[in-house]
Amino acid sequence: MGKPSAEIGVFGGSGFYSLASGVKSYALHTPYGQPSDRLTIAEIGGRKVAFLPRHGSRHQYPPHAINYRANIWAMRELGVTRIIAPSACGSLRPEVEPGQFVFCDQFVNLTYDRKDTFYDGPLSVHISSEEPYCTEMREIGCQVADKLGIPFHPRGTVVVIQGPRFSTRAESKWFLQTGWTVINMTQYPEVVLARELGICYLNVSLVTDWDVGLAGEPGVRTVTAEEVARVFNQNNEKLKELLFELIPSIPRERGCTCADALKDAVISPMELMED
Repeated sequence: MGKPSAEIGVFGGSGFYSLASGVKSYALHTPYGQPSDRLTIAEIGGRKVAFLPRHGSRHQYPPHAINYRANIWAMRELGVTRIIAPSACGSLRPEVEPGQFVFCDQFVNLTYDRKDTFYDGPLSVHISSEEPYCTEMREIGCQVADKLGIPFHPRGTVVVIQGPRFSTRAESKWFLQTGWTVINMTQYPEVVLARELGICYLNVSLVTDWDVGLAGEPGVRTVTAEEVARVFNQNNEKLKELLFELIPSIPRERGCTCADALKDAVISPMELMED
């Protein structure tokens, strides 16, 4: 059996590839430990796609305990150059409603103690995060969502909290006042690790509910656990539609600058001594 390979990666579980063909799973080992689970490779629209549930197949890894470096490195080992990263989130704006998608273009990191770089020395690497998400992938994602009639927002800022607890009302009101769009627990460091390896990264934030700080705002309904579960399941169905339309639409040649992310980002010890 030859070495497994894929060109596109998706952080998601079996529901996303259940209708795909040529499905095989592989256990990968990385220098950073075990990924969250086995990686499953399937064919969708003539493209080889690797799927990995970031929380594990039994959802056994809470956000702060995920081995993000192993997950991203495993994708790279397969040859993945583009990652599609769906994530459930809460809304921080009345107009961003449960059931809608947000294609984020910016993040704010409020996590701590997470392994968030592949470069612990001797090289000093200062990756640019000015545009952390792939602009080409986001544009294609928006075009596909529009074609399918999925309600979406073409850009937004996700604030990433440590978890596993949810925000207090005071924290949530602070996030709301800043103008940030959605709140999540897994976008960091996933996106910057992909960037360090020159991998294009598309976030699709799936809004399940309004965050607690929006309670009482005009147009904002009280959301029950039952309602969240219902919206979550509906979002997953819409996401499957999006993936099966999006994956074949991605050009085989990249027209973005993500692959050049390390250019001018590396400062060697010798360069520092010469300054």
